[in-house]
Amino acid sequence: MDTHAAAEQTRHDAISCGPPIRLLFRDVIADRMPDRMPLQAAMLFGPEVDPAWDDRAFLAEFYNEILHQDTCQPHTADGLALLAALAVDDRIPARHRFQAVDLLFSASTVAERHLAETWPTIPRHADPDSEARACNAVLLHTTDLLARWPVECPAVQLALAGLAVVFPTVRTLPALTARLHTFMNQHPQGTDIGDYVRFVLVLAAQDDNQTLAATEKLTDANWTGTARGVPTRARALHLLGQMLTRVGAGLTRPRAGQ
Repeated sequence: MDTHAAAEQTRHDAISCGPPIRLLFRDVIADRMPDRMPLQAAMLFGPEVDPAWDDRAFLAEFYNEILHQDTCQPHTADGLALLAALAVDDRIPARHRFQAVDLLFSASTVAERHLAETWPTIPRHADPDSEARACNAVLLHTTDLLARWPVECPAVQLALAGLAVVFPTVRTLPALTARLHTFMNQHPQGTDIGDYVRFVLVLAAQDDNQTLAATEKLTDANWTGTARGVPTRARALHLLGQMLTRVGAGLTRPRAGQ
């Protein structure tokens, strides 16, 4: 008996198992990142398959491997390349592309969002070096992500808008007004999407006084607040993260039969 061949067959069978989303993610990553596999890719290509995994359970584990409980660790920056690759591939369903961009937003804003939550103390699990490397890793992919705006669905466009104001440039900020015009017409102020879009545009104006006023007005109405002494950008990104989560929950919820 060829034990080596048997072992290889067992490994191949194991890799071919698992929930459908794992297999899809694996195929996309194999195509887009053939020469560079972060540690987190082991969940896609390793032989271990949890029998309890369905799509939802796998996704929770996979995303947590990359951004562990909304904290950055030494290998987080490397794993973010997986999310960026998934977010730009049309084989990935829209709700999962949204989730990938949403997690990139979260990874790039961890330090500021957590500072807003714990002010004036330092966040308990802060890792400034890992947070800075994660933020830089997202920045490297932002241009390619934003370039997909014309072909993206509304849900992913809204996530991209959030990413655009995290990394503002002289090109992206002026473009947001035109890009979000349809959303503003279709979603009035006082709706989740309407408020989110208008808040993005306030942040795009880069006026601290306007940003602070809008942050406090929205927080008083609907959202978990932060201390007034927190730096304005940190307060704003803390709020924007909450808003993006709620918007995404409504837009990306699977429909019956999908």
